[in-house]
Amino acid sequence: MANKTIVMSKLRRVLQLYLQGKSKLFISNYLELSRNTVNKYLLRTQQTDTSIEDLCKLSDVELDKLFMVQPQKQPSDKFKTMYKFFPHVEKEIKKPGITIHLLWKEYIQKHPDGIRTTSFYEHYKRWSKRSNPVMHIQHKAGDKMYVDYAGKKPNLVDKETGEVKQVEFFVAILGASQHTYAEATMSQGKQDFITSVENALHFYGGVPAAIVPDNLKSAVTKSNRYEPTLNDTFYDFAEHYATTILPARVYKPRDKSLVEGAVKILYTRIYSVIQKNTYFDLKSLNKAIWQALKAHNDTNLSGRSYSRYQLFKEVEQKELSPLPLHRYELKQQSFATVMQNGHVCLGQDKHYYSVPYHYIRKKVKLLYSSRQVEIYHKYNRIAVHKRVKSSYHYTTEKQHLASTHKFMTEWTPERFINWAGSIDPNVKLLISHILQKKQHPEQAYKSCMGVLSLEKKVGKERLVNACKRALDYNIYNYKIVLNILEKGLDKMPDEPLNNKDLPKHQNIRGKDYYQ
Repeated sequence: MANKTIVMSKLRRVLQLYLQGKSKLFISNYLELSRNTVNKYLLRTQQTDTSIEDLCKLSDVELDKLFMVQPQKQPSDKFKTMYKFFPHVEKEIKKPGITIHLLWKEYIQKHPDGIRTTSFYEHYKRWSKRSNPVMHIQHKAGDKMYVDYAGKKPNLVDKETGEVKQVEFFVAILGASQHTYAEATMSQGKQDFITSVENALHFYGGVPAAIVPDNLKSAVTKSNRYEPTLNDTFYDFAEHYATTILPARVYKPRDKSLVEGAVKILYTRIYSVIQKNTYFDLKSLNKAIWQALKAHNDTNLSGRSYSRYQLFKEVEQKELSPLPLHRYELKQQSFATVMQNGHVCLGQDKHYYSVPYHYIRKKVKLLYSSRQVEIYHKYNRIAVHKRVKSSYHYTTEKQHLASTHKFMTEWTPERFINWAGSIDPNVKLLISHILQKKQHPEQAYKSCMGVLSLEKKVGKERLVNACKRALDYNIYNYKIVLNILEKGLDKMPDEPLNNKDLPKHQNIRGKDYYQ
């Protein structure tokens, strides 16, 4: 290849042959060098003040210094103008839909005699690597937020014992603007991690298209190069904020190089500040972190005339999706089998929720927060209910039940009290006592239904008298009313009876038996 750089030993041989009177053509053929290369180096010897004999006596290092140092060319005005345009290119290319070609068109409109496309692309690529050697990935505004924990941990001191405890240092950074968020947390556990990610989103005032965490257990339950398995809660969190989780690939440090670079900078700009003081709680520690963080975000980027915060406000903030109306509520899960009546029990509250009747006897998963209960069968959500914390009560959607069960949805305390009141005040009083006494609502409703249905069998008068007797005995259930009717006790004199007036019978065991 013409003008190819040669090693010093071969250069020395060129000089020796030329000194012996050999022609340039002979030297070129003999040493397998192009004639242009031979001409170039012989011309350089004429530009030096040293004779060829003296040049042959120099060491390889001295020859290299003399022949290999090229005179620095001053860039032309075209190149100077182009390089001044590159910071603008770096900002604009982060915006969605903006390409290097569009920016070259903008450049050439301003400078019609400027550099052509291929040279423009190549010089920008070189400039970008020199000015920001860590960031080789071109980040789009609003595209990704990277999150990680720092290796070095801040300290809290127990006021009473003086014990020093290390806490976690969470860091989040937006790809395009490098706008950074940080906070201290007690652990890397699922709840603390999700809370920190959520705090970062609210700090930015919007949601990026994707969140890129490391492969920690709070985010990823099973690592995989191509399709990692996300933690169910973190996946649900992403659904709530309408974003995507893209875990960094294992052993691929470039996937998270941006946040790791941010962590290194924060060691200098935040750790050096907060380590000067002692902190006794997270609130005071985070207050100090956020003060130092603001100074960091307001400091101009290296070699730039703008800061992370300015770049965020100008380029990235408007590309983030809006936050949802409510913060995410961390959900817990439990498992249950659908009962024969088409309900499942949330053991935490001992409350029953309906599911579609064709899931009877199926195993389901319950995801519940402080406001809502969701029921899943094989990854499909089959029911959603507002959470109710009253024990032994039912929350039922009528459309969930089979036709044979739907009449039970109308069983309410008010219905039974009103029904009993339409018969007689004594019947109403007995029904009220049954509803208060029974622990399980369905058990109480069945007892009430049994008592009230006796009217059709024995008539209103006998039922009223039987209820009066049961009230006199202070025993409130269906069986005592039925026994009174079966034994004809309702036909006895109307005076109130006490326990010793009760006739002896194997089916009447006294009030203590029924408590």
